[in-house]
Amino acid sequence: MELTPVTEATRIILENTIDYGTEYVPFDSANRRVLAEPLVADRDFPPFDRVTMDGIAIQWQSYVNGQRSFRIESTQTAGETQQTLTDSNACIEVMTGTSLPVNTNLVIRYEDLEIKEGVAHLKTTVNEGQNIHYRGEDRMVGKIIIEPNTPLGPPEIAIAASIGATRIGVKKLPTVVIITSGDELVSVEQTPLSHQIRSSNVHCIATLLKEYQINVDFIHIPDDLSTTQQTIQIALTQYDVLILCGGVSQGKKDFIPKALQAEGVEKYFHKLSQQPGKPFWFGRKGNNVVFALPGNPVSSFMCARRYFIPWLRKSLGLSPMDTMYAALSEDYTYTSPLTYFLQVQLFQEGATLMARPITGHGSGDFANLVNTQGFLELPKEKNEFHRGEIFPLWRYDFGS
Repeated sequence: MELTPVTEATRIILENTIDYGTEYVPFDSANRRVLAEPLVADRDFPPFDRVTMDGIAIQWQSYVNGQRSFRIESTQTAGETQQTLTDSNACIEVMTGTSLPVNTNLVIRYEDLEIKEGVAHLKTTVNEGQNIHYRGEDRMVGKIIIEPNTPLGPPEIAIAASIGATRIGVKKLPTVVIITSGDELVSVEQTPLSHQIRSSNVHCIATLLKEYQINVDFIHIPDDLSTTQQTIQIALTQYDVLILCGGVSQGKKDFIPKALQAEGVEKYFHKLSQQPGKPFWFGRKGNNVVFALPGNPVSSFMCARRYFIPWLRKSLGLSPMDTMYAALSEDYTYTSPLTYFLQVQLFQEGATLMARPITGHGSGDFANLVNTQGFLELPKEKNEFHRGEIFPLWRYDFGS
């Protein structure tokens, strides 16, 4: 069987993204969701000429005319109704956040004053308009503050609150199920027998999806063709996305490809020119998208990070994550004619991000992942790689 190149697989997957529409959620429940419609200023930002320092408000002309001492006429604090300066040679004490009093156009902070017996004496030079945040200076009423397809975080939630957007439109998330297969797998709560292992892939991939606020359901099926087909048939009616782990290679109990075909899922590719993750299967049936990942934990994690997350981001309207690069810290040789995703330990060497190979013991060595921070994508066109050569990096975390 001809292997699909990594670049071709990437193109196919990203051509099969799906917009799942819009839903409305309370603004304070929208953290880490993706905005589906613009957030617009319902009034000027700020809505009034705002004082930015505690001090006094005066008329600039009185300073120009030589005035350096100002009788305190009154005090205005944040939240109080705007006052009016009646004596042009006097001042009004003002606090940060209050609206600028009428007939004033300059705020002098307390640090630049000496106040004695109700008179503020100036100790330094000042400038017209200082310490004032002018009305509409940030955004004018009706202007877009946050564009659609923006991921929402604390600043964006604060903006929603400030414009009174109690419910906001966000990109609807796909419903996702992770289906594992393999008679050797038992649940985390169980004590495995000598020939069994606890199921870990599902929790690794589920954690990836939680970064995007997607909560997944889990299904485990035995190595049985009929049960596999029935499970996939039901899952296709209940979920938008099926992520399968295991059962996609050439073993006698690898029933997933046959069951998917029987249920009418169109295969777009099966087996990639890569290691780990060579048996990866991808297909679609209508609006159902199926990612059938290899069962080995490093393979399934790599495929989920390298292919599923970019698909999800594009489906949600997010821009692609910036491609990161790192330089090999030492020479490395890889003899197979496949794209190789090398596990690496990252560190800085001056201004350069360096990648130290930490190969582990194959795609079943899940423990090795905790000693590394990413996969360095080495091209299949060569097998000898030298210190200082730079290659694409797929970090495990999303903060980079």
